Amino acid sequence: MPHTASRHLAEGPRVGIRHFTHADSAEFTARARESRDLHRPWLFPPENAAAFSAYAEQLIRDPAKAGFLVCEKADGSIAGFININNIVHGAFQSGVLGYGAFAHAAGRGLMREGLDLVVRHAFGPMRLHRLEINVQPANAASIALARSCGFRLEGFSPDMLFIDGAWRDHERWALTQEMRSPR
Repeated sequence: MPHTASRHLAEGPRVGIRHFTHADSAEFTARARESRDLHRPWLFPPENAAAFSAYAEQLIRDPAKAGFLVCEKADGSIAGFININNIVHGAFQSGVLGYGAFAHAAGRGLMREGLDLVVRHAFGPMRLHRLEINVQPANAASIALARSCGFRLEGFSPDMLFIDGAWRDHERWALTQEMRSPR
């Protein structure tokens, strides 16, 4: 069911971001199933109600995670999702981003706008200092999104994450508050 702009944490010209709710299950899982060819082999978002419930519950309850839905302002439909995982406060003030566009929204610049909103929210109200994105080297679309939002390539991590039955290499992209705003 579409959601109103009043539920958005932040808005851009075409999208707003908001937190996950359990009520998003039907739309999210339908979009994930429709987007299977776009996501594989990089990403495996929940495609059924039980998997979504467990996924959303972690994003809602775990203080080391924050989940955001990128929603089109015109009709409230979910264009994609951006999660901040491994959130650490104290001296580190950091988190690791993961994201995925849904097929109907891919290539339209909506995730670029949504990622910019999440970065601003992370560096603002969430009081984080550094964000990192880990991307498999062949995932050109994800790398292009990270680069377009100002993330810099910091390194390469062999066998970093276990995805789809194997340890996968990743490039590490990062952004700090100072990189976003001039001193």
